[in-house]
Amino acid sequence: MKIKTTKSKLLLSVLATAMLGSTTVLADDHKPNDIAIAIHGGAGTITRANLTAEQEQAYKDKLQEALQAGYAVLDDGGDSTSAVIAAIQIMEASPLFNSGVGAVYTWDGEHELDASLMEGKTGNAGAVAGVKTVKSPIALTREVMEKSVHVMLSGEGAETFAQKQGLELVDNSYFNTDHRYQQLLRAKEKIKASEQPEQQAWEYLDLDYKYGTVGAVAVDKEGNISAGTSTGGMTAKRYGRIGDSPIIGAGTWADNDSCAVSATGHGEYFIRYHVAADICSRVKYQNKSVAEAGDEVIHGVLQEAGGTGGVIIIDADGNIAMPFNTEGMYRGYMKADGKAHIAIYREDD
Repeated sequence: MKIKTTKSKLLLSVLATAMLGSTTVLADDHKPNDIAIAIHGGAGTITRANLTAEQEQAYKDKLQEALQAGYAVLDDGGDSTSAVIAAIQIMEASPLFNSGVGAVYTWDGEHELDASLMEGKTGNAGAVAGVKTVKSPIALTREVMEKSVHVMLSGEGAETFAQKQGLELVDNSYFNTDHRYQQLLRAKEKIKASEQPEQQAWEYLDLDYKYGTVGAVAVDKEGNISAGTSTGGMTAKRYGRIGDSPIIGAGTWADNDSCAVSATGHGEYFIRYHVAADICSRVKYQNKSVAEAGDEVIHGVLQEAGGTGGVIIIDADGNIAMPFNTEGMYRGYMKADGKAHIAIYREDD
């Protein structure tokens, strides 16, 4: 018995050592993921002929500022969701983009803002639509995601929820800019002169009246990806129109097993063709790369249906694609080397 007991103890000791050694090896093998972030500031008829050198530089500077804000969060060990929000808030606060300050005007001369957010690790998401007094719509989406039992809140209800969460509220005039107001006046003249002025404004407006969304996608050191999108919508929109930006699967999607996407473009088409989720489904179920999946949907499905716009895509390995079928898209990315890559025009690729 004594011998058996000794053998048993020896066996247990060997097993324990093996298990401990195995655990140690696993721990040693675990290395932080390479961080990366990509952003967009809208797509449309963006050409060198439409921008002065000063305007072009202003966009590049602001895109770089947004990238650096998001990257700093990742570099400091922060999560991808926080990085996405940090980048988007820089653009929400800039009159250069159609989100927050600088949001387009509705037909009635107000601003109605939409935003959404999704985490790839958990599949959790939050969205808001038609808010008028929330300073940072993208910040509210995280509150909806983490502190409510719902995915999407709209209008006054969303604003009441924002107030209860302690978010900053502002007067709707906070989002005013003169160049957007002049844009509204020109759009209304064009719509009123059309044969069917009650039809959706997109039937009569150029791309620049329809587009203008900001978004970000990121992967953190834990390999978790997230996506977020924020917009003022479409110039001269009416009847409470809501586009794709706050709709999970259309304008925003994230799944660690495939990719994260933020979209900008003709929202009605992005909704109908479930663009963001479709791209990630092709990655997940057809083993396509993010570049392949993005091209198939943006230059294939969407364009063939008559839809225009673009997306930014990232996967858990930090691969990035930014396809668009318009003349230009404000965009940029940063990877583990910390170098910012900014682009505006199609030929920049």
